[in-house]
Amino acid sequence: MSITRRKLLGTALATTAGLGTGALQEAAAAPAASPPGDVVGKVSVGYQGWFACKGDGAPIDGWWHWSQDMSRPPSLSNTTIKSWPDMREYSRGFATGYPNLNSGAAATLFTSWDQQTVDTHFRWMRENAIDTAALQRFNPFGSEGPTRDSMAQKVRQSAEANGRKFYIMYDVTSWTSMQSQIKEDWTSKMQAHTSSSAYARQNGKPVVCIWGFGFNDSGRPFEPGPCLDVVNWFKAQGCYVIGGVPTHWRTGTEDSRAGFSDVYHAFNMISPWMVGRISSAAQSDQFFTSVNTPDQADCDAHGIDYQPCVLPGDLQERHRAHGDFMWRQFYNMVRLGAQGIYISMFDEFNEGNQIAKTAETGAAVPSGSGIWALDEDGTPCSADYYLRLTGDGGRMLKKTIGLTPTRPTPPTP
Repeated sequence: MSITRRKLLGTALATTAGLGTGALQEAAAAPAASPPGDVVGKVSVGYQGWFACKGDGAPIDGWWHWSQDMSRPPSLSNTTIKSWPDMREYSRGFATGYPNLNSGAAATLFTSWDQQTVDTHFRWMRENAIDTAALQRFNPFGSEGPTRDSMAQKVRQSAEANGRKFYIMYDVTSWTSMQSQIKEDWTSKMQAHTSSSAYARQNGKPVVCIWGFGFNDSGRPFEPGPCLDVVNWFKAQGCYVIGGVPTHWRTGTEDSRAGFSDVYHAFNMISPWMVGRISSAAQSDQFFTSVNTPDQADCDAHGIDYQPCVLPGDLQERHRAHGDFMWRQFYNMVRLGAQGIYISMFDEFNEGNQIAKTAETGAAVPSGSGIWALDEDGTPCSADYYLRLTGDGGRMLKKTIGLTPTRPTPPTP
């Protein structure tokens, strides 16, 4: 399996120096880059849609993203996940190699391949006023391609049925021939989805995100020239282009390669990665001062929209503080004046950063697994708690509720 964002998680990065006084004054005088649309003024969630089970009918024909060895069922010794989904609303569950749940029920898992699964996820988005889903799309020219192609159609159907928006988010990790193939894929396959009433538009243009340019690791070795070519090519196709960029994109240090300033500033919107960078409300406050505030000023100065990440926190590492960690980030990003918010992620059970419905108590996780449920710190939380919390964060962004550092969302309804 290729190295992806999940492999980049680390401890919180060092703080970054802010912009100079002149740049801050310039930013303060600059108008907002874009009016509200399907990403500006909205909450977007990263949507993997990458779980499959042997026998589900998916072309990939295996336990995709559930198992290290996807030819064998996931088990205590063959797993990739850190959190356990609440399975009560899925019409079909697949038997695994895990022990029974602590409740005695069989340990089953869903497949993203079932349209009912995607419909359920987008219904949850609708019920919780979550606006837009960014469908992750890794290199589609290998064995994953046919499954990912069909997942795009399934997401489109569910978004249309539930009145949600979606856009394609290309992840360039380990995509050797990215510069030519990403253009081919857009032209021959993904561009067709922009005809959907559910395809996200900003400033009247279809939205595309490219995640991974400028990261300082071996999985994304691309030089600035090819990256800038790709960004400008998508803009020439009439797209509004979001950059999923390193945390320290602005200074070109730490997780960012040097020399990418022109690439970063070519994007219409900047969305820096944050998973693994912070794990507490106090660290969110530190980043607000040292990273997010100068980031917003730089974007304002260059006429770029800013879409920072908000994380529910790694449940298995016990970062969540029954929602207080996530709410502090919402509060900080709204008081900053960010143009939009990106949630990392909707269904990322591999990182434990999912907001999708999750096991409420230890009774609903496999026996002997050591997997924490949502009540890990002693506070009962409903399975949908982080969906509801995201909905309230979106309301604060849209100013339908007031700016408040106090979390308004009760852990149980």
